[in-house]
Amino acid sequence: MVKSKWFLVVFAGIFVLLILGHSVYGDEKVNNSANEQRGDKLGSCAKDANDPNELWWSRWDAVVKDSNNPTEILEAKWNAVLTVVQNNEMDQNLKKKIIDKISSPIFDSELMAKLALGRTHWSKLTDSERKRFTELFTGRLKNFYLEKTTLYKDEKALFKPAIPEKKYIYVPMVFISAGKEVSILYKLHNRDKCWRIFDVEVEGISILRTYQSQFDDILSKGTIRELFAELEKPPTHRP
Repeated sequence: MVKSKWFLVVFAGIFVLLILGHSVYGDEKVNNSANEQRGDKLGSCAKDANDPNELWWSRWDAVVKDSNNPTEILEAKWNAVLTVVQNNEMDQNLKKKIIDKISSPIFDSELMAKLALGRTHWSKLTDSERKRFTELFTGRLKNFYLEKTTLYKDEKALFKPAIPEKKYIYVPMVFISAGKEVSILYKLHNRDKCWRIFDVEVEGISILRTYQSQFDDILSKGTIRELFAELEKPPTHRP
């Protein structure tokens, strides 16, 4: 059941990466002021700091009127990914590269990794082990997401207004596939003046909690090295 829902989240949403620093709280709130109502790229929030030459892919990236509005950002990213997926002139490898560039910046990969592993296990890791886990976990999610986006057909997504939740922002979405509706909830926080996803719920089931349960089971019986070995295996059709 969880597996099929995660498959839907990949189609429904956009992007997938992961984990924290000491705080997951952002200070900025949704801003719909008139001076923000302009067509613009997502600026530094959308850039890949590891890519010195962004121009080759940026023409496919999202355009938004209000870069402080999480709902608008997610919907713009969704539409940008769809544009690439539906382009019949690109080969699949190029599509995956561009989709990765579009989606990666909106996920807080550090925070997601830390939350997925859990505070108790995370605190026991060395800095190098934390870095390695984040790389492996991020890579696993990326590969799964990019493989599934190539299977997209005519699914639809309806984004709803953002809901302030303490210092977080939740963005509900209804994913429609074959006449069936699935409720998706994106959870975002403000980091470095950018809204970033730190968890996704599908029909009330947290993706990170699902992973956390799997990782806790492995580490309760084995070591972090054994968990690394599992994550290093070729991805299967489950998260």
